[in-house]
Amino acid sequence: MSVLANVLIAFVALLHLLFLILEMFLWTKPFGRRTFGLTQELADASAKLAANQGLYNGFLATGLIWALATNAFEVKVFFLACVIVAGIFGAFTAKRSILFVQALPGALALLAVIAAR
Repeated sequence: MSVLANVLIAFVALLHLLFLILEMFLWTKPFGRRTFGLTQELADASAKLAANQGLYNGFLATGLIWALATNAFEVKVFFLACVIVAGIFGAFTAKRSILFVQALPGALALLAVIAAR
């Protein structure tokens, strides 16, 4: 079960690295605009905010990678809980699909971590 938990944590970390790339580097590009359903004008106006959000996603990915490297239960739980809270907040304030793209994978990983203990 711990192998499954670690695979799920790695998947969540990879997702957050992809979010970082999308938000920091591709936000105003055609792929980023298409992904988030943005006009060029809105993408340009919100690029700095998106880059900041991408940086935070990078911190979450880094924390999850650290959790895998140290194999520390508490670190895994903390960063997965952060991912889940961020996903729930994003679903309520930005777009409902964030619940499924961010919070659900984090919750599944957290359940696997707890079950593996």
